[in-house]
Amino acid sequence: MKKIILFCVIVIIGILIIISLAKNSTTATKKESLVIKGSDTEVQLVSNLVESFLEKNPGADISVTGGGSGVGIASLLNGEIDLANSSRKMEDKELEQGKSRGLEVQQFILAVDGLSIIVHPSNPLLHLSMEQIAKIFKGTITNWKEVGGKNGEIVLYGRQSTSGTYTFFRNSVLNDDYSPKMRNMEGNQAIVDAVIADKNGIGYVGVGYVKDVNNQPRSDIRIIPVTKNSDGKLAISPLDSEAVKLGKYPIARPIFQYLPLLPKKNSLLEAFLRFEMSEEGQEIIKKGGFFSLTDDYKKENQELLKKIK
Repeated sequence: MKKIILFCVIVIIGILIIISLAKNSTTATKKESLVIKGSDTEVQLVSNLVESFLEKNPGADISVTGGGSGVGIASLLNGEIDLANSSRKMEDKELEQGKSRGLEVQQFILAVDGLSIIVHPSNPLLHLSMEQIAKIFKGTITNWKEVGGKNGEIVLYGRQSTSGTYTFFRNSVLNDDYSPKMRNMEGNQAIVDAVIADKNGIGYVGVGYVKDVNNQPRSDIRIIPVTKNSDGKLAISPLDSEAVKLGKYPIARPIFQYLPLLPKKNSLLEAFLRFEMSEEGQEIIKKGGFFSLTDDYKKENQELLKKIK
């Protein structure tokens, strides 16, 4: 009888151990997973960062998809992802929506972008002012000869309304609505491809998309320097890293990532954010065609990371 009781006790203990191990295994797997979604401008850059991070952390499971900043932010607010890539700041109404759902959304600055105006390589245009760019994309200027180019109807290529770049460009450059004739493309690369094929085309893309695999300016498009004033003086290229980082280039911007809550200490999310800010991470960002963080942006990120306990 004692042997039977002892056997039953051993069996029960064994079952409890198996259940405990299964729970721990599930928890560990969950801790090692990270879902990132959002900005098309950032999707390749973040994929490159993830690839390098996983080489050092092979046990981690991280997925990265695009869809646009608006899609990423909506997914974040719906509790579907761990990190939203966004090429624009979250709006107050979105932050309030997060609060109402029990979120404490945190902002992390990934890199610096010089939003680039591109045309066909045969276009002889030397530069454009901010006013001219606004009028072109609003549809007020419709022919290249109006800005010193050849006679030809301007064809506009821009992003879809779910894109953070679409919103940023509209609010920061146009201060108005786009021309209804603008062709709304699914991503930065789609705009590049369209402009390559259209001698009268013009578009706007993240600076990472105007460079080739060797991080050199592409030869199949022309990148137009931009002036703040209409006098044509001090035209600045988005490829001028110092001008972009110092805010002298008129269409410079930080690009973001948003977290639903502060990460837990020693979590996969904390480790990945620290990797992005590391010297290696910033080097990957530069190789991806974007610009590393300014001291002010680094300080802002560091303040966020200090809160993690």
